[in-house]
Amino acid sequence: MTMRIEDYALIGNTHTAALVGRDGSIDWLCMPRFDSGACFAALLGTPENGRWLIAPDAQVTAVRRQYRGDTLVLETEFELAGGERVALIDFMPICERAGRIDLIRIVEGRRGVVPMRLEAIFRFDYGRIIPWVRSRDYGLCAVAGPDALQLRTPVQMHGEDFTTVARFSVLEGERVPFTLTWQPSHLPESGPRFPLKELEETEKYWIKWSARCPDGGEWHPQVIRSLITLKALTYSPTGGIVAAPTTSLPEQIGGVRNWDYRYCWLRDATFTLYAMLGSGYIEEAAAFRGWLLRAIAGQPGQMQIMYGLAGERRLTEFEATWLPGYENSHPVRIGNAAHDQFQLDVYGEILDVFHTVQRYGFNPGDDAWKVAQVLIDFVENHWREPDEGIWEVRGPRRHFTHSKVMAWVAVDRAVKAVERYGFEGPVDRWRTVRDAIHADVCRNGFNAARNAFIQYYGADNLDASVLMMTLVGFLPATDPRIVGTVEAIQRDLMDEGLVRRYSTKVSGVDGLPPGEGAFLPCTFWLADNLAMMGRYDEARVIFERLVGLCNDVGLLSEEYDPRGKRQLGNFPQAFTHVFLINTAHNLSRAGGPAHQRAKT
Repeated sequence: MTMRIEDYALIGNTHTAALVGRDGSIDWLCMPRFDSGACFAALLGTPENGRWLIAPDAQVTAVRRQYRGDTLVLETEFELAGGERVALIDFMPICERAGRIDLIRIVEGRRGVVPMRLEAIFRFDYGRIIPWVRSRDYGLCAVAGPDALQLRTPVQMHGEDFTTVARFSVLEGERVPFTLTWQPSHLPESGPRFPLKELEETEKYWIKWSARCPDGGEWHPQVIRSLITLKALTYSPTGGIVAAPTTSLPEQIGGVRNWDYRYCWLRDATFTLYAMLGSGYIEEAAAFRGWLLRAIAGQPGQMQIMYGLAGERRLTEFEATWLPGYENSHPVRIGNAAHDQFQLDVYGEILDVFHTVQRYGFNPGDDAWKVAQVLIDFVENHWREPDEGIWEVRGPRRHFTHSKVMAWVAVDRAVKAVERYGFEGPVDRWRTVRDAIHADVCRNGFNAARNAFIQYYGADNLDASVLMMTLVGFLPATDPRIVGTVEAIQRDLMDEGLVRRYSTKVSGVDGLPPGEGAFLPCTFWLADNLAMMGRYDEARVIFERLVGLCNDVGLLSEEYDPRGKRQLGNFPQAFTHVFLINTAHNLSRAGGPAHQRAKT
């Protein structure tokens, strides 16, 4: 039976990540990078598509999981009917050298004697390729094309029907290690790791890293877990942050809204910086900013909404037809066709990044300002054009309200760069453009009959993205039009206390069949708006509802099914955890990200 999305936990090494199920099975792992082909892809199919199971070979009566303190070391404890207990400790050592990725699992006896079983099904290229597996003195080696895996363990293993299996017992106090190593197949086989030493070093790394976060206030445990998750989703060689480590986890079970999120989106940029800078992680923020500037370098008309981990632009989408999809939700998509879309909002995001680093005392430098000026010139000439919008619709281009607001942000931040920080530019002309965009949005983006800002010009339907208007300083939260918009969204887009992006039942809105869950980032935005209106009690209720949706180890996906009571979409989702951090700050103290941006 397929596990729910929330039944998984994350381990990683800031190069890639794995999902570990409550049953002790690693069902998703791409190596050597987040966007590489998966060697374990059972998450999107069946065990035959690749997995690595280590679990008791007896009836399990209870499972308890936790991360070891403020680390990314996962501990899963199994209890048997007779009271016997065994723990499975999973982690990935932080990469110290290129060309090798390790994943370590340690079975630790806690009480009595526990019979155990291992099942390792290696399948490269997203479950499609069965490798050549050979025995070694240390365990086994699996090779296919450019990929090679070594599995080192003292446990005796053997093959059955293209599956590696083993049975062994663990005694109380005993530790049995397993080390899986990826390397390029053309290189000599890697030497051994020392699992217990690696466990100690990995715990030290995460404890030291987490200690840099100051007191997170009332929700410190949730904030620090979200920060650790963001760090785990960072590709450390470049500083880019993937939206999620997975592809094609559905936004509705059985639906087709299944996208590859193993890339870096510009739309997340400013709020990600606020989450990092506001939590004390200056180095990570600087690395992310550096990635942004390198990724967007070039002609402004060629700027994309997303890029690869190192800034790659060609993210061609295809369907992995051999995979049935999570709970038969197909197609399974590799790559993302939305990278070719035109979205005005990303220009506002980049200029807002420029503005944010200034506010935190970073000197962006002359080169960054030259880039900013080129982007402003582009916005001046193209802000009147329709686009695909923040939600990357696969329907027609429209004049999306949120996109126009972000075009205003781009010009507004350029004006402030001159007014506040002494940069040179045609500020009088920019003020005129800024005023023109603002008037255009207020005239065409507001529906008087609904007393609300709507999804796109001339529409009747709502879109939760307009909640961003206050968060970027376009209008104050107390403006009657914002108050009306918030009330309309609470009335028409809320479902059991959670906000949907927009109604997918409206014909032709996004070019896709209807059906998706409530969108968790939008629900955080609603809490932020209420807080900025002074309605803190209402905001807290919504925030605590969201925190209550975290799984047992503190992780959230992109969406939630209020009726099925389950998480949906790619997991864990960076965007969701970014807003958990920022909203916690907004509710914990004055001057959080929402207040700072509103007063920008």
